[in-house]
Amino acid sequence: MPSVFVCDDEADILRYLDKLLSANGYRVETFLRGNELLKRVKAPGAVECDVILQDVRMPDMDGLQVLKHLRSERPEVPVVIMTAHGTIDDAVQAIKLGAYDYITKPFPKEKLLTVLDRLLDHHRLANENLMLRKELQRGTGRSETMIFRSARFREVYDLTLQVASSDANILILGESGTGKELIASTIHANSPRAGKPFVSLNCAALSDTLLESQLFGHVRGAFTGAVINQKGLVEEADGGTLFLDEIGDVSPTVQAKLLRVIQEKDFIAVGSTRPRKVDVRFVAATNKDLANEVRDGRFREDLYYRLNVITVNLPSLRERREDIEPLARHFLNIYTAKMKKEVRDFEDEALTMLQDYDWPGNVRELENVMERAVILARSNTITAALLPIGRRRETATAPHGAPPLVALDEVERQHIKAVLKRTGFHKSRTAEILGISRKTLDRKIVEFGLSAGRAE
Repeated sequence: MPSVFVCDDEADILRYLDKLLSANGYRVETFLRGNELLKRVKAPGAVECDVILQDVRMPDMDGLQVLKHLRSERPEVPVVIMTAHGTIDDAVQAIKLGAYDYITKPFPKEKLLTVLDRLLDHHRLANENLMLRKELQRGTGRSETMIFRSARFREVYDLTLQVASSDANILILGESGTGKELIASTIHANSPRAGKPFVSLNCAALSDTLLESQLFGHVRGAFTGAVINQKGLVEEADGGTLFLDEIGDVSPTVQAKLLRVIQEKDFIAVGSTRPRKVDVRFVAATNKDLANEVRDGRFREDLYYRLNVITVNLPSLRERREDIEPLARHFLNIYTAKMKKEVRDFEDEALTMLQDYDWPGNVRELENVMERAVILARSNTITAALLPIGRRRETATAPHGAPPLVALDEVERQHIKAVLKRTGFHKSRTAEILGISRKTLDRKIVEFGLSAGRAE
């Protein structure tokens, strides 16, 4: 049962909130003064509190002062500010000081419950991700960021940890952008080889000649431009793990040399005749159907079975939609920190758009979309207009006789415009009909270039 601390100097409001929140599954503690709340928070021992709901104006201590103390004492506990219409500036200042959100009195109970539900869900996701990162550090001293909520990916993750402790070669299958290198590095980080090098190579990015030289090295004079001896990645990975991405694009010549490394535990550098011993674990990945490649004679059957001791199949992002929101929030945190921007959350329609999109580029595409959204964001919220995924659907071909397909943001723009016109550009009434806040409506009017019409 989630716990809420409520602080307000009006006893009637405290009684109302205590009754409302208790009836909706919350454990509630109420405080009439800010110093009482701070005393409870500072009390010795663990303070069981998932969220603090606090008035911005109180007689004994200014609400912003209370917020500063809360951010110092319990920065992990989110704070929602309650404010009257005349103190909106204080609420904005509170957001700058670290409050999660604010809600204006008098507020509908549905509005408050929605804010709290979304906050606690976000807080739970952050805790889950922290636990997963700690799990990945188990006995290795290294961590890899793997974010998920779905049972489908939990199976992949559990299998990854299970096979990591062996020394078997692994074949990772999945569409482009599903995180094959992340799985490979997680296998290495949780293996007995974790203290040795993890070396990665995209086989499709190089020509056959360059690939052979990159893998096995070369001696001076082996070819034009080889002016010094060069160590290859197979030797660099000695004792550790060599990850070969896009293994299905390797030529028959290189396939034969890789087979020798696996079978004989040695290799010969380009231009040399002297074998060199090496101890490498191979993790390979591809988005091709290697069984078909073997059947059609494009991939060696013996190498296929040597690499495919254990197979890890990565689901596409559209097959694990429960992971879209936590991944999006993860990338949001990464790029807001990188760009030093205060973008904290998503509007509901933006989250819906993310969930409904099929993500042909998988996690890599989602990361690119989030990076772009953070760069373009002008407020502390990611809106649907910042997401280019709706516009991509605009190029789809409609069946003969069907209306043309349009982007989701254009549908939203036309709907808001129609409701504004129906209400005579009365913003408060329009926001109520649309089921959004007045603040959100004002932002939409600016984003979509809609005229505010006559004064209210």
